Amino acid sequence: MTTPDLDAWIGRQESSEDNIDIGHIRKVALTLDMPAPAPGAPLPLLWQWALFTDGVPYSALGGDGHPERGGFLPPADTRNRMWAGGRVEFIQPLRVGGKAHKTSTILAIKEKTGSTGKLLFVTVGHKYTQGDSLCISEEQDIVYREPSPPKLQGSTPTPASQWSESIDPSPIMLFRYSAITFNGHRIHYDHPYTTQKEGYPGLVVHGPMIATLMCRAFTHAHPDKVPVSLSYRGLRPLVSPKPFNVQGALAEDGIAQLWAEQDGTLAHQAELRFKA
Repeated sequence: MTTPDLDAWIGRQESSEDNIDIGHIRKVALTLDMPAPAPGAPLPLLWQWALFTDGVPYSALGGDGHPERGGFLPPADTRNRMWAGGRVEFIQPLRVGGKAHKTSTILAIKEKTGSTGKLLFVTVGHKYTQGDSLCISEEQDIVYREPSPPKLQGSTPTPASQWSESIDPSPIMLFRYSAITFNGHRIHYDHPYTTQKEGYPGLVVHGPMIATLMCRAFTHAHPDKVPVSLSYRGLRPLVSPKPFNVQGALAEDGIAQLWAEQDGTLAHQAELRFKA
């Protein structure tokens, strides 16, 4: 159960604007090894995560590189923050070069107990608009866990795939994704902090980047299909520089199962709904 103090954060909002600048979009394209869309073209799936990044001054950062808790997001003591998953509705594409607006709202806060101790789940809703139109609606699940050894081994076998792309998550790639998303979380670029403070054996691959690459692989395999919604979650972290694969298969009419796998077991998985 949440405490009254945490309940006070539910409904809190913040907003930001972005011009979806073509110069920044070209850097996103280089990071993800994709062609850059031209001005006026649709923004590729999940690239909104590299936009609307207002940031905070150094004085407002915590020891992990994230903004200090207790501002927009609720306080979580000394727990480690991770992106757990989420749900996205693709209503219509954002367009490169046009001004757009994002409104974020704290929707829910729940305290749970898992195998590694107490977990605080925070669900944040985001609405992305351009002009007078709602383009993307999403919910993100953020989890704060008590300091404990992270789960690194998978247990769910990888299913048979219909398409697959190999990813080499080099430290340079992780640095670039941190840079384009203005993500200061030190587990993605600070090896001593990652290994000595948070207990990982190496730099951690960004969950949002993994989801973006899973969608990229689907788009490469099915360029004629129009995504409608996506639900995704992380099962375990992937650690640089060991390669992993983003794969998928069509499950039934209008539904594709996507996943990231390493050593024959799942690390991240998603369900994407689409129309022809």
